[in-house]
This record gives sequence, C-alpha cells and structure tokens, in this order.
Amino acid sequence: MKFSKFLSWPLAAAVSFSIPQLRAEAPDLGQVEISVGRLLEQGHYSRRKIDDGMSKLQLKNFLEGLDYNHLYFTQKDVDQFTEKYSTVLDDDISFGNTEPEFTIYDLYKKRVEDRVAKVKVLLKEKHDFKSDKVIEVNRQKSAWPKDEADADQLWKDRIEGELLQEQLSKVEEPAIKVAPEGKEHPKAPDAAKDAKDAPKAAVKDIAKDPVARLSKRYDQLVRNLREQSREDVVKIFLTILAQSYDPHSDYMSKSELDNFYINMKLSLVGIGAVLRSEDGYAQIMELVAGGPAAKDGRLKVGDRVSAVGQGDKEFVDTVDMKLDKVVEMIRGKKDTIVKLQVLPVSATDPAARKLIEIKRDEIKLKEQEAKAEIVERPRADGTMQRIGWITLPSFYADMEHSGAANAKSTTKDVTVLLNRLKQENISGLVMDLRKNGGGLLDEAVNLTGLFIKKGPVVQSKESSGAIRVSRDTNSMIAYDGPLLVLTNRLSASASEIFAAAIQDYGRGVVVGDSSTFGKGTVQTMLEIGRVMPFLGGGNEAGALKLTIQKFYRIAGGSTQLKGVEPDVVVPSLYDHPEIGESALKGPLPYDTVNPLDFDKWDKSLFKKDLRERSAVRLAVDPEFGYINEDLSLVKQRLAENKVSLNIDKRKAELDEDKARKEKRIAARSKLKAIDEKRYTVTLDNATKPELQLVKNEKKKGADDKATAAASEEDDEDDAETGKADVDAVRNEAVNVLTDLIDLTRGVKATSGATAATK
Repeated sequence: MKFSKFLSWPLAAAVSFSIPQLRAEAPDLGQVEISVGRLLEQGHYSRRKIDDGMSKLQLKNFLEGLDYNHLYFTQKDVDQFTEKYSTVLDDDISFGNTEPEFTIYDLYKKRVEDRVAKVKVLLKEKHDFKSDKVIEVNRQKSAWPKDEADADQLWKDRIEGELLQEQLSKVEEPAIKVAPEGKEHPKAPDAAKDAKDAPKAAVKDIAKDPVARLSKRYDQLVRNLREQSREDVVKIFLTILAQSYDPHSDYMSKSELDNFYINMKLSLVGIGAVLRSEDGYAQIMELVAGGPAAKDGRLKVGDRVSAVGQGDKEFVDTVDMKLDKVVEMIRGKKDTIVKLQVLPVSATDPAARKLIEIKRDEIKLKEQEAKAEIVERPRADGTMQRIGWITLPSFYADMEHSGAANAKSTTKDVTVLLNRLKQENISGLVMDLRKNGGGLLDEAVNLTGLFIKKGPVVQSKESSGAIRVSRDTNSMIAYDGPLLVLTNRLSASASEIFAAAIQDYGRGVVVGDSSTFGKGTVQTMLEIGRVMPFLGGGNEAGALKLTIQKFYRIAGGSTQLKGVEPDVVVPSLYDHPEIGESALKGPLPYDTVNPLDFDKWDKSLFKKDLRERSAVRLAVDPEFGYINEDLSLVKQRLAENKVSLNIDKRKAELDEDKARKEKRIAARSKLKAIDEKRYTVTLDNATKPELQLVKNEKKKGADDKATAAASEEDDEDDAETGKADVDAVRNEAVNVLTDLIDLTRGVKATSGATAATK
C-alpha cells in the first residue's frame, strides 16, 4: 500500500532536544489532528492555511495515498467522497473530527476485501497467454475505473498479467520456504546442516506455484489492512496532510519517532534481531553481528516468535499482532530480560516451542556509520599510489547526548578515519556520498569545516525572509590534500550542502550523476505531546517533521529542484529524471538569495582538463556503454508504461535481455581486472597497526567461517554476472582523482587507467 512506501529522506536539520519521560496514556486522536493542523498552518515554511483549497488537495491525496494505482476505488466512490468532503475536510481537521478518514478507510478496506475475493476466483481461470492485449504497468496517472464492471475488466487483465509474470519469473530456491498453517519451516537459511537434516515432506513448497504465490500475496494484503488500528488510520491521514504541504514534512507515530532517534545516534537497546511479518508471526530475518541474540546462539534466522514476556511477567501472545508492536515489546532498557516463545525453524514437530531468555544490551548499527578504504594502485613510473576513500551513508549524531565527550557524530568518526588515512600517506581522498540521503545540518557544516580554513557553509531562509548563515569557525584543517566528492541522484539534503560548499570554495572536485537529488529544505522535529502539553501521553502522540526553512549555497543559488551539478559527469543507473525532488508531489520552488563573501581555495582544480580526460575514458569503457544502454531502456519502458499479455512476446523480450546479459558476461570475461589492492579502515580497527585487506581481496585466505561463507556468496555473484566486483563509477572516480593529483604535481598526461583492460 502506498502509505507504507512514501519517499522520506533523512533530515537536513533537526533541533536538539532531550527525549522526554514516556507516559502510557493514549492521546485523544482528535486533539492530535487539531494540533498537527495548527502546527502546519503556523510553522510550515509556506504558511499555507488549511482552507477549502487544502481540503480538496488533502482529499485527493488521501484517496491516492490509499489506492495509489487507482485499482480499488471507482470513479463513483471518488465522486461521492468529493461531494461529501471536498470543502469540509478543513473544518473537520480544525475541530478534530476524525470521522472522514475512518469512513474513507473503511470503504477502502471493504473494496480491497471484496476485490481479493474476486481475485481468488480469477486465479482459478485458465489462460493460454496468446492474446494481443497489453496492460498499464503504472496507473497512478490513469482514470479511476468508472464503475464495478469497469473495475472487473481491469482486474481480469491485471491478474492475467500477474499470472504471466509469475510463470515467466525464474524461481530460485527461497531463503525461507512458506509453510501451510500449522506446519513448520524446514530450514534456516544460514545453516546448511538444518537444511540437510529437515524432512522436506513436512512442507508444502508453494514457491513454484504462481497461483499459490499470488493467493498468499493477496491474503497478506488483507491481513495488513485488518491489522490497522484507529491510530494507524489517523497516522496515515496526518502523514498525507503533512506531505500535502511539501514532500519532506511528515507525521511520525511513536514507533517511527523511536526509529528516528535510533537512526540518528546509530544505536539501540534490544537483542539485535531484525524481524519481518510472515503469516501472522514475527519472523527472524537477520541477527545483528555482536548483538545479544547472536552471542546467545539459540535464536535462529527463520524462527518465528509466538509470544513475548518481560522479566518474570506472563507471556503476551503476539500471533497476528502488528510487527511494530512486537518490536516495541522486544526492545527495552539495557540489562533487562526479554523472554521469547519461539517456533524453531528446524523443528520437525509443528507443535514444538522453545523458550529463550535474552538480556538486552546496546547495539551499534555499524553498517550506517562512516567507514574507509585505502586503494593502492601502481603508477606509470612503477611507484605505488594510495588513495583514501571514505564512505558516508548519512549525517548522523547522538542528539540525546549532544555535547558529551563520547557522543556519536559524523564529524568525529570521519576525523578518526582521516587521521589513519593520513598516517598511510594517501595522495588524495574521495568522499563517497552516493545514496546518502542527508541527516543533520550541524554535521554537514562541521564536516565541511574539516576541509576548509573557516567561513560560511550554508544559508538558511525563514518564511519571513530572514536569512541565517551557518559557519565553520575553526581555522584548523583536518585534510588539505586533493579532494573528490562523489555523488549521485540519491545524494540529498545534507549531502548537497557539503558537496555544494566544497564546490563553491573550489576546495575539491564534485563527480557523479548529472545532478544530485535536489532537496533544498530544512526540517525540524516537533514532538506533539511536548508542543501541545494538554494532550498528555508524552511522545505517544508522535511527532511532526516540519519544513521550516530553505537552504542556499554560499554562492547564492539553491539546491532545491536543481541539486548540485558535478564538475565531471560520470553517469550511473540512478541518473534519470524519475529520481529526484522534481519527481515528487508538490515540491517547493527554486529560488536564489544574495551570495556571501568567502575566501576561495587557492589551488587550481583543472576542471576542464579533468572533464576531457574522463570523457576519453568513458567513451571506450564498456561498463559505461552498458550503463548508457540500460538507462535508455529504462527511459523507454517508463515512457511506454505497457506490458504485453502475450507469452511469446514476453519470452522474446526475456530472451533479448538474456542475450544482452550473456554478451556482457562474455565481454567481461576477456577483461583483466585492474591491478590494485584495497584495505579496509573502520572505527574499530583505525588505531590498530595492521591494515586489513577488503573481504574480496582475501577470499582464498578467509580466516573465519563467516568470511568464508561471504566469499563463497561473492564468487557465486561473480559467476552469475561475469563481473569481478567492478564498480565502474568508483573506478572512474579514482581515475579522476589520480588525474587531479598528477595535474597538481605537474605530471604529464598518460594514457589513463580504466576500470578493466584487455
């Protein structure tokens, strides 16, 4: 459902505050709605009133948020809702009347339940898939079905298309096989022994049955709808109301607010298990390495949780409970005990249960923190050159303990990594911000300060027109060597602030897709229960992520909509217009402010030379030929927005795709991998004397089972794709930085390295 998939980039800014004491009282939903409405009117950058115009927009967005592909509601339904609510929703929001969203949602749920019942009948029909019919892939811009009969025909073709898709899909052995009600899964996907010992006869494997697969999918859709509480419906409605102001304002439930804090400080207290909802159970998807559950060893991937208990208290049944509620019960205070009643994945008896007690502890989310590599390549003169590479997934900080000596922050972590990279005598540095959706404004400013002497970094404008300048006031520079900032279309918000400042100062070269995401707005987090204390409930009332400012480059331009254009364009598969701020609903417009005075970096970046050298390599590099070919195909298919229901045509398309893939594999097999070594530097090993080879570099000498298993998976991936772990964009970034180093040193141009050579 659309409401569970809204694009929501991390904040460009957030105010600092402490987490209040939690109270258990459930807030009045009507009062929450009133509060959110008032905060949006009074606090949003646009200062837009909730009037008849907003009422019409909110109704439209709410209907499309529920039924985003225009499949369940009919035009008759839409007309009835329009007549009843289009000019009164603003009044309902102002007075806290939640009846409209419940009425609309209840009809939506009924339409889905009725449609799924009809789908079950359609799934039994036989198809030869020989017709010349086509169906739309994406119906978001299509008209609603006129009536039930029109919807029936639409769904008849749609189900035929889904059955054809399932029949054509290459079915791999699933990580976890789906068991019928009352049966048990035969194996844990991370345990080969369990897979061999479990009796396969105990499980009905539906993975290769298209009808069973689709039937299960639609059953899960109905289950998800029935799990939604009144609070969930209001949450959906208020989320859509906030996003009717701009794509980055958002209403967060309590659980989403908790997750926000976790993502910002990169740690949580729990047992270290990743869960998903499966057939009414919370199923273990993954165990976090080093977490309490992984250390304990009794909980396995594939196990299903049927009940949760706290300390010496009774168990609470969790079957058919919403997943976020189960997660909330499993999380808790450090050093407390949580009890799990588990259906083991490897049990032969479907009635088997095991009880597991685990002590909660703090878990560090290592995957989201900064990490580094040293890329070692031979130069034309026979000497070795080392390039530093820092990957930054987000701009994070522990806001709860802001200012404390041991508080987590991006700038502190990058400083630790930089110090080690400098010890290893790197000749240049890449800051990899690809897929970095943003984070905290202060961290973007502070991180920029590591590379410039001091001065302004970004301008922020209030709705009143008042402008605030965020500055780096520390004249110390952590790294003054050649610098490259690598971006793509998914680099947003705080990433764009950093990249823009580095570019405006002339401090480094920006390389990547034709532009970054284009999010030039600043958000703050307002906990409803604190802003509106009469609600009670602590943070049970959730929070409003509110757009309060727009930010601008120190040169005066905005990154809003336009993003940051690189100095050297190196395309990737993300470089198309369906990704970015301009592809979202209702973005704020682009504008400019006056530029600031600042001292530019005094070293040349040779941008024209870098573009020319890169263009020569890109023209002959087969990987970029493949990227451009794939981008053209993606754009063509998006424009056509049609798929055939003829199996022969579809097979021909698949054969064409397969032939293209095989041709690439054959071509790649003839290429020699680039001569380099890569060493990994993490916050855990940055102070250790010995460098560690990156995993792929030590496959043959893996010193533990986990590394060996991972290496085997990498080998299988390489065999499938014909690639030797090639990241073409990464390799070209190293080439561009090498050119910058050479030009800075006055070294004459060479033939230039490529991603792979014959």
